[in-house]
Amino acid sequence: MKIIHLLPCSLLLFFTAAQANDFPTSARVEYVLDCMNLQGGQSYNTMYSCVCTVDKIAAGMPHQRYEYAKTMSVMIRTPGERGGAFRDAPGARKLVKEYDALLKSSKDSCVVKHVTP
Repeated sequence: MKIIHLLPCSLLLFFTAAQANDFPTSARVEYVLDCMNLQGGQSYNTMYSCVCTVDKIAAGMPHQRYEYAKTMSVMIRTPGERGGAFRDAPGARKLVKEYDALLKSSKDSCVVKHVTP
């Protein structure tokens, strides 16, 4: 009897986790490659910290919202008239602040410290 009662909860937890972490593999790979290049190139240390970071981002924000926030982050910083429409969009500044905070906390928690022997 206990197995029957646990099964629906297990499935619910599985589906909830899957929905919360909906980043496609291609988006993860793109993020990791860009991140590694910004950190000085491809190495185990840069890969590890970038994979950790994208995992934290994926846990903190659904992929569709992440893509929208990433785009808004770039566009809101566009100077002059071109960026005005994005700066004036309802909720844009709040979303960009949420995105920036998520990126900062993800990067801060995934720093790989080099240990010298």
